[in-house]
Amino acid sequence: MADFKNILKYLFLYHEPDIQEEFILKEKESEKAGKEKTSERRKEISEDKQKTDNKSKTSKESHESKLISKNLTDNIEYLKKVYSIPTNGDIVLREFEIVAKDKTIPACIIFYDGMTDRTIIDLAILQPLMLLSNLEVKDKGKELLEYISKHLLVHNQIQITQNMGKVIEDINYGGCGVFIDGIDAAFACDVKGWEHRGVDKPETESVVRGPQEGFTETLRTNTALVRKILKDEELVVEDVSVGKRSKTPCSILYIKDIVNDSLVEEVRRRLKGIKVDYIFDTGDLEQYLEDNPFMTTPQIIATERPDRVANALTEGKVAVVMSGSPFALVMPTTNIDLLQSAEDTYLRFPYVNLIRIVRMVAIFVSLLLPGLYVAITNFHHEMIPTDLLLAIEASREKVPFPSVVEILIMEFAFELIVEAGIRRPGQLGPTLGIIGALILGQAAVAANIVSPILIIIVAVTGIGSFSIPNFGLGLSFRLLRFIFIFLASVAGFLGISLGLFMYGIWSCSVKSFGVPFMAPTGPKTYSNFLEQFVRSPIWKKEKRPDYLNVKKVHKQAKISRQWSQDNKKKDKQQKYEIQK
Repeated sequence: MADFKNILKYLFLYHEPDIQEEFILKEKESEKAGKEKTSERRKEISEDKQKTDNKSKTSKESHESKLISKNLTDNIEYLKKVYSIPTNGDIVLREFEIVAKDKTIPACIIFYDGMTDRTIIDLAILQPLMLLSNLEVKDKGKELLEYISKHLLVHNQIQITQNMGKVIEDINYGGCGVFIDGIDAAFACDVKGWEHRGVDKPETESVVRGPQEGFTETLRTNTALVRKILKDEELVVEDVSVGKRSKTPCSILYIKDIVNDSLVEEVRRRLKGIKVDYIFDTGDLEQYLEDNPFMTTPQIIATERPDRVANALTEGKVAVVMSGSPFALVMPTTNIDLLQSAEDTYLRFPYVNLIRIVRMVAIFVSLLLPGLYVAITNFHHEMIPTDLLLAIEASREKVPFPSVVEILIMEFAFELIVEAGIRRPGQLGPTLGIIGALILGQAAVAANIVSPILIIIVAVTGIGSFSIPNFGLGLSFRLLRFIFIFLASVAGFLGISLGLFMYGIWSCSVKSFGVPFMAPTGPKTYSNFLEQFVRSPIWKKEKRPDYLNVKKVHKQAKISRQWSQDNKKKDKQQKYEIQK
């Protein structure tokens, strides 16, 4: 009964809440002292930041300049300090002994759990050293090092280094370090074994005809996919790392007897000139590499198709593949490259020409159709037939907004539906897009917020934007569409013409790794620039693009279909024999 009364008192009677102190991040001493005087605070913060940067730089330089000690205990203490052992739960520091005939030799191995293949470590490193050794070594230094590397460690990828920074770098990237007492060197073993997804179909560049393999997040898998296609010993895969702290592995791919050496040097210079702590994806890397960051159109192609990368390399271009990203960057890029899809190579030229015409119409519709609608309804009524004009005005009779406000409302609604459809998982995305568009469009027309003709304009514009093969270019046109709507509402066709003129000048002034973005049309090069718009038969494409200044201009013989010439000779010989 007493417990019941206490419960009622707790529920219905007021009692003081417990005083709890809220968590607040502690300020640095420089910030506390700087609150009184702003100038002093800025100075102290600057000094504190400089000290932090210098400390980080000194720590990095100490790793790189640190030499491995002959004393195993010193090496273990240093590794414990670097990797915060035992605070770090996923770092494994395993101490063991190598058995000799007369004594044992202390040793240790260190690696990250989850990033390495434990089977390889157990069978190819620990088992030979711990169970199969039975050494008879007089010199504990050089002789022991050579014997272990040549006889005991059966793993196929091992480097011997005297630099502690090299070992730490390999451990951070999924390797392991083996330290032995009495030896001033260590073994850096490549035992990567983290989880990764397998090779699957490309998600953003699907094709009906052509290879169905796409890049993954594993660097060596991606480079192997390209090598599997090219099978050329002249293909070079040059490894570099990006990021002062992350040291994200990247690979520069090029065919050395085709590509221009200055292009490779420029790509290498830009990659090594990126001063950033961490970088994780080629989307970030693209923004650090591009020539003009404020240009709406992408200046580097991002593709997840190995066959497209291989085709670009054979043209004389350079590709960059990054660990952790399923997209490769291809450079340099021209405006025409963005308008072509991976499937254009595999289809016969009449089909490709039809598809390219449809694609050009889609680009025009996506970029200019809403602006043309605003310009015609506001300024240029004489541009459309009278019956159509009367139908449009009749449909807009009860709409309270001007045409520019009306189309902006629907364009923003369409962008919201597209974004919501992308972010929803599974089958909800397409369902949300279809139902949302139908309900919003029908409700907006029924409520006299927009006219029915505008629903058609927005729908056709959206379909045109999705027909653009390059995702970045499609986003660029979606952004420029609003600019052309504004220009059309201000000055009609004059505003649209002015916008096209300014955008054309801007595009002609941009370069992608030394190549004009509008090449080969602006400036016009000696190559057949009509080939960029109208596809000729593949057996007529004898030369590589001349704006790349490659070492080997011709990529096939002038008569590549030699069998057709042989057939003609046979026919002539048969006719001659018959006449004779």
